[in-house]
Amino acid sequence: MSFKDLFIEHDVPPEVQEWIKGEVEAQEARYSKIEKEMIDLAATREKWYQEFFDRITTLGYNTDGDDKMTINPADLPVKPEGCVDQVVWKYGVDGEESPDAQK
Repeated sequence: MSFKDLFIEHDVPPEVQEWIKGEVEAQEARYSKIEKEMIDLAATREKWYQEFFDRITTLGYNTDGDDKMTINPADLPVKPEGCVDQVVWKYGVDGEESPDAQK
């Protein structure tokens, strides 16, 4: 049994299937709303990243008590080309079905 092989075969009454279907629809609606808000915040988020980088390169961060250490700007991470922030919510990786879909 693998880590992702957690499905136990069982009968699901129709009313439970309807409830699950309604829950899935509600979660997908919430996800769509969150995803849209994340996309709308992209420019602001980039500003937050830059403000954070400015802070740790000038003021530094606490290492122990009052001791602070600054980060060299050359050591800051660089966002990969074409990389976008995204909301991750589905089971597993893209295209992989949830254990419940094995039925």
